[in-house]
Amino acid sequence: MFGIGMPELIVILVIALIVIGPNKLPDIAKSLGKGLAEFKKASDDFQRNIQEETRKADVLNAQKQEPQPSEASNQATEEPAQEAAQQSDDSKKSA
Repeated sequence: MFGIGMPELIVILVIALIVIGPNKLPDIAKSLGKGLAEFKKASDDFQRNIQEETRKADVLNAQKQEPQPSEASNQATEEPAQEAAQQSDDSKKSA
């Protein structure tokens, strides 16, 4: 956790106990815990929103890149016709 080991954490807690006092330390710890919980909740919410927007953008891009059904059928019929024409030209040249 942030590169802080157990000995460092104990020293920080002892200093906090001396500076703040034993009466206020539980209240400060409670408010710090609530603040961290709210920060984590806001962070999770932000990440969820970013992921949703990314998915929406991906779907829109995928829809734009898909050929329309009429275009796909035109391309499918044009390619064999072009190949057949090339083969007939090749057979005429070889004869």
